[in-house]
Amino acid sequence: MSGFPSVRMRRLRRTPALRSMMFKSRIHPSDFVYPIFVDENARKPVPINSMPECFRMPLNELGEEARKTLEKGVKAVLLFGVPSKKDDLGSAAFAEDGIIQKAVRLLKEEFGDEIVVITDVCLCEYTNHGHCGIIKNGEVDNDLTLEVLGKIAVSHAQAGTDIVAPSSMMDGQVKHIRNALDNAGFKDVAIMGYSAKYASSFYGPFREAAESKPKFGDRKSYQMSYGSQKEALREIELDIMEGADIVMVKPALAYLDIINLAKSRFNVPIAAYNVSGEYAMVKAAAKLGWIDEKAAVLEILTGVKRAGADIIITYFAREVAQWLNQN
Repeated sequence: MSGFPSVRMRRLRRTPALRSMMFKSRIHPSDFVYPIFVDENARKPVPINSMPECFRMPLNELGEEARKTLEKGVKAVLLFGVPSKKDDLGSAAFAEDGIIQKAVRLLKEEFGDEIVVITDVCLCEYTNHGHCGIIKNGEVDNDLTLEVLGKIAVSHAQAGTDIVAPSSMMDGQVKHIRNALDNAGFKDVAIMGYSAKYASSFYGPFREAAESKPKFGDRKSYQMSYGSQKEALREIELDIMEGADIVMVKPALAYLDIINLAKSRFNVPIAAYNVSGEYAMVKAAAKLGWIDEKAAVLEILTGVKRAGADIIITYFAREVAQWLNQN
């Protein structure tokens, strides 16, 4: 068309410096949370077969694991406990001398406010049936579970955690935990709600790592179906109304649309969990030589950030932080 300017998008891609100038979604080590499994039975790191380069850590090596994380610029960890004993009530989850309670105290005594300690508040790792709540008449009882979740959160706060992260997907869990924390004098302990947590096929390696596979049935009656956007937004909205300081979308890669919708609609920090199955797929493909691991990981996590995540929970955190620090 006469008079129409010549548009060539390649002009701004011509050199590395130009491409860098136009590259606006950047990940940084401070974006990341590194998950750590703490195993009460372990005397040395236990390899997780489905998660290469990840381990269940003994308590006596947790400090060194945290130190390595901090040295790479990752300032936050998310702790999952693997207890020595399980029962139908998950009582080890709220025991004063439970594995997570001991882990939190250890990290806070050694690192103080240099590290952000986030603790998972759930029952699946601690129950002998592997479900995220208390079983009554063959089903997870929502309200009985809330009472236990409140006790777990308070026990974590007493140990010194900065943030509790309820992941059981019980209705009203954030409100109940907020009330329990406030009534116990822990008004400054924050809550990161697993607000849009899907019943996903990408959790398999985690269940091996945490020994949390359900012994019967599945979790589809309390985790979300992957076909709905509106349900996710409603769950997030409810958690915010109940007092969540941070809300999470889990998994990340198949739910970038949910992350983006949450970012555009809610004025709270958005976390995204780049889960175990997403990690394992990349590791497996890289091992076979089918993809460039570094390039794929940076692309995936930048995509999660671009979608709107303020916080990214990922098993790649330390590797990526090292790559970024080398640039």
